[in-house]
Amino acid sequence: MSRYNLIDEPWIPVLDLKGNRKPLGIRDTLINADSLACIEDPSPLVTAALHRFLLAVLYRALQGPCDIDEAKKLFREGLPKKKIRAYLEKWKERFYLFDKHYPFGQNRNVPEDEVEPWTKLTAEFNSTSSKVLFDHTDTTNLFSAPYDSIARWIVSTMNFSVRGGRGYNPSPSSDGLIVLPIGSTLFETLLFCLTPYSNRDVANSDSAPWERKSHPLSFFKGKPERASLGYADRYTWQSRAIRLLMEPNGGVKKVAFIPGVRHIENSDTESMVPLKLVKDKGLRFVQLEEKGIWRDFDSLLPNGTGRAPKVIDNMLILCGRNRASLAKSIQVIGQSFSNAKIEFWRMEKFALSGQMVANAEFCNDIRMLLIIAETTSEILNNACKEMGKNIIAHGERILEPDKWKAGKLFPGDVMKYVNSIGAVPQYWSTLEAKFHEVLRGYTLDKNPDDIHHDWLVAVRNALSDAWKLHQRSIAGNDAWGIRALVKAESIIGKKIAELNTNIQSLKEVP
Repeated sequence: MSRYNLIDEPWIPVLDLKGNRKPLGIRDTLINADSLACIEDPSPLVTAALHRFLLAVLYRALQGPCDIDEAKKLFREGLPKKKIRAYLEKWKERFYLFDKHYPFGQNRNVPEDEVEPWTKLTAEFNSTSSKVLFDHTDTTNLFSAPYDSIARWIVSTMNFSVRGGRGYNPSPSSDGLIVLPIGSTLFETLLFCLTPYSNRDVANSDSAPWERKSHPLSFFKGKPERASLGYADRYTWQSRAIRLLMEPNGGVKKVAFIPGVRHIENSDTESMVPLKLVKDKGLRFVQLEEKGIWRDFDSLLPNGTGRAPKVIDNMLILCGRNRASLAKSIQVIGQSFSNAKIEFWRMEKFALSGQMVANAEFCNDIRMLLIIAETTSEILNNACKEMGKNIIAHGERILEPDKWKAGKLFPGDVMKYVNSIGAVPQYWSTLEAKFHEVLRGYTLDKNPDDIHHDWLVAVRNALSDAWKLHQRSIAGNDAWGIRALVKAESIIGKKIAELNTNIQSLKEVP
């Protein structure tokens, strides 16, 4: 007997325009998108995945948009509710979470002996092969997961599975930053992200898993691979073949789980991820690193290179001269992983102004401010290295250099010292809050020269404070420490003098 239909059951967490949180089914979420503020899940990965899933439903229900005129008409007139209802009704039998033939997001042919705990579907809970800091879920004594959570995690698995382990393939774009321009309603957010297909043929050849037949087990043993057919296919990619194993009294504790289909990259079907040019490798997705997302903020804005996410360009075209309807913020979500283990995930939200995204000069301004911060960070890092070298070596000791082994960097004596004192992280932590103030300055139409001036002051102060913190840790040390400090301080002193000169010149601008 089929159970828990995702079109009707409340499983998508939304916030309405009055501030009320509630779960809705697929139909109610899409039909009422203009009276909803946003989708909000405690997991950033689930939030991003739910947006991509709803976009996949829209692409299939609308069979488009196939050009910008069609997209503008949707933005102007609203979603065609009759068409969406008809599409969901047509495929309703494929949206049951539990079904004998076509369980949603699953394959009924996955053997039960390939069993994993339901936590395998999530990044936030312990699994059998990797543990999550501060999570105490016992995978050998699991509680039954509710169906609404399981449904959200299946959608998240489609978008954020990582490579590694027993031949597991990554989801398309699972290593890239997912960018969501957040409109004043969920309708606007979805339409900003509903970038047009390149042509009608691509739209017609696109598909979603619920529209296809289930593959036999032998298909997966052949290590299948292909490129995505379009946006809907990409946003619901089956990188894992899974099957929920329902408990006798309801709920889910175990999942049958095997590698799915490997994706051959074709970034033409990706619109949410920014790109960057990597030496000797060409264009690559901008990835989440240990540094905050804000340090790559310039990659999110249109700059004439075509590397910004297509959703940002789409938003600008849809809004045209009506700057008031542009997104007021950008939500950026990503995860970082090594081998098969997710190391961390993150969501950051940035204030946005029409002036900022529509004017290439402001994009260049942001890039310049970030370059100033990065070059100053390198100076601080060099000073710390000089300090470490003189303290550790004591003029005689031969230092162990950094080494690369099997693609992994093993820090030498100096890098270990720099990492231990925490001056560089302190510098970036101080600047992060200031960067958000800079963005707010642009939304208030503040003079760019004033913003530039304030940023230089913030960079200088962050550099000075980080170094002073390190100085205090050296005070009272032996003569070697004092001598090393004096040598390294000359590097910091020169940079602060340079920043002061630039600050003064901006102050003198009439």
